[in-house]
Amino acid sequence: MQIRSRGSFPSKRGVAHLKQAIVNVGTVVTGRLEAARTDVECIVMEDGVISYMGSQGVDLTDCGIVADANGSTIVPGLIDSHVHVVLGDYTPRQKTVDFLESYTHGGITRSITASEVHAPGRPKDPEGVKALALMAQRCFSNFRPGGMTIHGGSVIIEPGLTEKDFEELKRQGVWLAKAGFGNFARMKDASQIVRDAQKHGFKVMCHTGGASIPGSSPVTAEDLLAMLPDVSGHVNGGPTALSDGDLEKVIRETSIALQIVQAGNFRSALLATKLAKEADQLQRLLIASDTPTGTGTMPLAVLKSAVELASFTDLPAEWLIAAATGNVGLAYGLDAGILEEGRPADLLIVDAPLGGTTGRALDAMKNGDLPAISGCFTSGQLRYLVSRNTPPPKKPTKVVQENLKIWM
Repeated sequence: MQIRSRGSFPSKRGVAHLKQAIVNVGTVVTGRLEAARTDVECIVMEDGVISYMGSQGVDLTDCGIVADANGSTIVPGLIDSHVHVVLGDYTPRQKTVDFLESYTHGGITRSITASEVHAPGRPKDPEGVKALALMAQRCFSNFRPGGMTIHGGSVIIEPGLTEKDFEELKRQGVWLAKAGFGNFARMKDASQIVRDAQKHGFKVMCHTGGASIPGSSPVTAEDLLAMLPDVSGHVNGGPTALSDGDLEKVIRETSIALQIVQAGNFRSALLATKLAKEADQLQRLLIASDTPTGTGTMPLAVLKSAVELASFTDLPAEWLIAAATGNVGLAYGLDAGILEEGRPADLLIVDAPLGGTTGRALDAMKNGDLPAISGCFTSGQLRYLVSRNTPPPKKPTKVVQENLKIWM
């Protein structure tokens, strides 16, 4: 079953039953590092948020849809904090359409732009980069492919941008910035502009490691320690990693969020995870995709990275899920990524894959297997049952009550 949502959501005036619920829940992964699991039998969602988490003894007769999770695991919807959106559900880098809608079938319910740097012929003057960011912010505010929330519009930091520019953009709704691609002799020369952006509440991500596309420059630990961005984008390389010494400096000498990506260096990802654990800094660890890039479009990129790190380290699988959910929300100041009452109702029903050697989703991850997604809710609305991009589940989710009424 799939309820398609290629563009904007229907309004409340057009849908009679926005209230939906999940029953027969097994384990709930909260999205937090502390209290990472909780025992809940039923989750109710209404008006886009979680309105109830608790026992099954609650009246559900007024729900439009009730899904039976069949004892499966519930996790927060994944937040990909490094997606190179441009305009609409199209990537010029790989000439691919509908990639974002496909990412929802990889469990990604929210994407954060890593800047629209892949726009063909992108502008590099201050007025041009501001216009590009504002256009993307406006467009993605009204576009929900597959039900995904997209935080689009990241101003690319270029010489000539002033504090007044960031003040104006913030007033217009732009709050993301990207360093590492500007026309600077050395990337640390962008430090004052980064400070100006942060002064006005911008979350600044910086390219990290070797050059990724023609016209870009390497970014070293020296640059990062001078700029102090909020997020070290692809700290394990995008695709070329920092030296091990530089990586350790960033982890031990700063409080910058450490974004690990699938389109990077896996050996460096393992080292970053190890160093973050030793420094008691796992709350800074983020998992993202860094796609679409030369690596391609990868709907399962975030889930795959979480599985790889779970199976190659001694960290619990639920902690790696937190790195792709609650940690991201914390780093970007979002309310999303954690399952509790009052939070956005973006969540996944996941299970062990059919034919696998394990019986539960978290055990499958520790075994190195991709879990099956057997249900996806965004803004409290069921988007699909059974992902087309993961294996099928051992215990399928079923709709046991359906009472949707739509009028014009």
